[in-house]
Amino acid sequence: MKKSWKKIAAALLAAAMLLTSGCGKKENTEEAARVTLNEVAHSIFYAPQYAAIELGYFKEEGIDLTLVTGFGADKTLTAVVSGEADIGFMGSEASIYAYSQGASDYVINFAQLTQRAGNFLVAREEMPAFTWDDLKGKKVLGGRKGGMPEMVFEYILKQKNLDPEKDLSIDQSIDFGSTAAAFSGGAGDFTVEFEPGATSLEKEGKGYVVASLGVESGYIPYTAYCARESYLKEQEETVQHFVNALKKGMVYVNTHTPEEIAKTIQPQFQETELDVITRIVRRYAEQDTWKSDLNFEKESFELLQELLLDAGELKEKVPYEKLVTTKYTEKQK
Repeated sequence: MKKSWKKIAAALLAAAMLLTSGCGKKENTEEAARVTLNEVAHSIFYAPQYAAIELGYFKEEGIDLTLVTGFGADKTLTAVVSGEADIGFMGSEASIYAYSQGASDYVINFAQLTQRAGNFLVAREEMPAFTWDDLKGKKVLGGRKGGMPEMVFEYILKQKNLDPEKDLSIDQSIDFGSTAAAFSGGAGDFTVEFEPGATSLEKEGKGYVVASLGVESGYIPYTAYCARESYLKEQEETVQHFVNALKKGMVYVNTHTPEEIAKTIQPQFQETELDVITRIVRRYAEQDTWKSDLNFEKESFELLQELLLDAGELKEKVPYEKLVTTKYTEKQK
């Protein structure tokens, strides 16, 4: 476990000790339940969630939702454990790190949204015959050490018989969300980008998508919803309604065209042109990004832990039964 996560775990434990009550309000059959959701990033990658918001599904389920962006799994996890947020949406590796460090009121994953990586490898020029060997000797703008984007990238490299430390140079010093601008400014030979960064670089003629990490890595439990154990016990009905709303959003995305979905979620991305949103939604839909049933299976959780072990971020596995529950997704409407 890297020192940065040890510091985070220590802060989380301290916050948990100070926490005397959750920030979620008591369930009330007459008034909407107020829920603060902290998402790791605000991205079209999470289209079903925004569809549920814009189509009023959370309101239909009696939830008054406040959406906050954490800008990083460590920050989102801290918000959840401290009680600043009721529910967190991030890579489940964060919950594993915290549990491994002995967190008492640890967070439990209760619904999985994405089942593939949502980032893409972008080159400076079109490379229709791209192979992963083209990365040898090159500099790539990557992600934070210990985070899902970087671990998935390194996992793929190893699958392609490339040594992440010897065969290429990976720059992990640039903040999340700033790599596209850095690449546009001349940094790196390749960059690993989420959307809309990848598409924006293409539109500007400053980058070209040459590979999808989601396709290359296969099915991986990339992002999931979680909450403190105590919150799940105290707010079972609220969490069930939350999952019901998410499922409605997922059904909508799976039964509508990219054009229709883009129009629906556009209010969430007012700075992005509609045709760009449509293009991104189509790209994610075509690679089977979203998990339709929201269930977080044991097989997926074990695969995630294998990635963590392989990356040197985890010393030993933690029990699936401790950090994942499917009770809400099994009861979803």
